Amino acid sequence: MYKKIALSVVLITSSLLASSLVDDAKKAGLVAIPSSKAALMKLIDNPKNPITGKKVELGKKLYFDPRLSKSGFISCNSCHNLSEGGDDGISAAIGHKWTANPHHLNSPTVYNAVFFSSQFWDGRDAHLEAQAQGPIQAAPEMSATPEHVVAVVTSMPQYVKDFKDAYGKDVKITFEKVADTIATFERVLVTPSAYDDFLNGKKNALTKEQKAGLKTFIDKGCVTCHTGIAVGGEMNAFNVTGTYKFQEVGDFRGNKDGLVKVPTLRNITQTAPYFHNGQFWELKDAIKEMGRIQLGTTITDKEASEIEAFLKSLEGRKKTIVLPQLPSSTALTPKSDIN
Repeated sequence: MYKKIALSVVLITSSLLASSLVDDAKKAGLVAIPSSKAALMKLIDNPKNPITGKKVELGKKLYFDPRLSKSGFISCNSCHNLSEGGDDGISAAIGHKWTANPHHLNSPTVYNAVFFSSQFWDGRDAHLEAQAQGPIQAAPEMSATPEHVVAVVTSMPQYVKDFKDAYGKDVKITFEKVADTIATFERVLVTPSAYDDFLNGKKNALTKEQKAGLKTFIDKGCVTCHTGIAVGGEMNAFNVTGTYKFQEVGDFRGNKDGLVKVPTLRNITQTAPYFHNGQFWELKDAIKEMGRIQLGTTITDKEASEIEAFLKSLEGRKKTIVLPQLPSSTALTPKSDIN
């Protein structure tokens, strides 16, 4: 009898603590990915470029097609590998002719990028449709011209048919339309996690250690920058209370106001190395450095371990992506150019 009462008290107390932690998280600005498909679609859809199944499938083909690049070797997936964290796992992105990013910037993850208010490290584009145009044309990345991209796509009857099926028979295949279609595919790359389940009311979705880590994450002030549905993705000041240990690696200093896009913490355990120039490989070390330069506080080993435990709850559930079979090149398809 007493054991049953004691167990009930423990369960009630645990439930109350979980509810309190959820309330604290929401007050701190943390937002869950909705569990409702309809609610999620409202968040990720673009009224000017509505998501449809045919657009998504066509966008996936284009995302994986290296022929859009000048060399015929680099695809969007080269730097944003969907088999792991949606990035490339190296300190500085490598592009055309094995060129490292001239500013020593690494590739941010494409997973959940639909939730970012700013795209690129300097936040120069607000949405995925605009962002998708950049890397294709950038000399150190895919190094293609809009004319090359249109020539590639329109040279293949299957791609022309796919565009008509997706947009209607009168569609004009333009570079912007190609980028918009890739962006449509990227918009559905959303990875809900145990963290979202917890905020959505599933009190046992997080382990005891992860709940403790979430509390530390809030109490230490990490939510000052890593907030919202993306747990990041906004522009913010950098080197607030100290100077980043590897500030001189590369010449990136943020946008014209010195602001830098806050990386999402979703799937952060799969997107090392960390920081804009990829100089930290261990998550715990990156957590401590953030405390020093952004919060003006010392994060102990214990606190860093707690926060790291919480961050593991942000490992999302990824949909299985079947590698698309791409249309065959024709005599009209531009040849690869590695120069």
